[in-house]
Amino acid sequence: MRIMQIIAFFGFVAGAFQIFEIHPKELIESLKGNKAIKKEPLKKQIKRITSTKKQKGIKKLISESKEILIATNRENGFSTLSLLSFALMVGGAFVAIAMNNVLLIPVLAIGFSLMPFWYVKLTATKWKKELNNELETALSVITTSYMRSESIITAIEENINYINPPVYNVFKAFLLQTKLINANIKMALENLKPRIESAVFHDWVDAVIDCQEDKNLKSTLTPIVTKLSDMRIVSAELDYQLYEPLKEFITMALLLIGNIPLMYFLNRDWFNTLMFTGIGKAVLAVCGVVLFISMAAVVNLSKPVEYKR
Repeated sequence: MRIMQIIAFFGFVAGAFQIFEIHPKELIESLKGNKAIKKEPLKKQIKRITSTKKQKGIKKLISESKEILIATNRENGFSTLSLLSFALMVGGAFVAIAMNNVLLIPVLAIGFSLMPFWYVKLTATKWKKELNNELETALSVITTSYMRSESIITAIEENINYINPPVYNVFKAFLLQTKLINANIKMALENLKPRIESAVFHDWVDAVIDCQEDKNLKSTLTPIVTKLSDMRIVSAELDYQLYEPLKEFITMALLLIGNIPLMYFLNRDWFNTLMFTGIGKAVLAVCGVVLFISMAAVVNLSKPVEYKR
């Protein structure tokens, strides 16, 4: 039995390296303190960009977490996140081995390893709300100045000191590009769009680009900025309902996990059946699967209100 558990453990370790796309050499370099991120080969980049196949499951979660870290200027933390996930996977496997439950090894190993990525997605919700609020303020003051001056560069220069990061960094880069690199305003505006992942911001940039040809179209900017205000109002009204699934999940998870030690004091026979018989171990494994699947569903539901085209 112990040999089978050891083989299963090393199998999960090898699988984790494949799922997280971690090379053993990169792991050793990270442990040594080398923070440099290996550049993705050009062939792999082209294949990833041109591929029409949608990612699903664990790969999709890891990809979304990586994109969130890049958007929040924490891309160097992905290696640390992967190491933490690997450590939790090993810890989960050891907990299952200590319980002498082979069925629980893959459940705890996979579930624990995904927790850091779920945490990143949950924190991204708060960051997205703050970004939308700052974007609303920035676009509002810039639009007001642009309606008066009819120059997007002047409008941004007049209000750049009143804008906070990360939106500040985006418009600051726009000013540097138009003044020091290339005076093509349309090209500089197009380069703004990938810097902030927001449908409303993309609509606003497209409208400003159209205004470079026809200044009479500047009246279309204000209704676009109003969408951000509507999103903030709706988000405030639905904030409690958005987090209700998370609260219910935490309550039910605590009740499920807390019943196991409680059973030890209330009915020792039930506890022994659950922990030391084949049927009981299978029940624990099923409960673990349901618990982690529910956690993944709750994380996906806990998203801020977004405007969709």
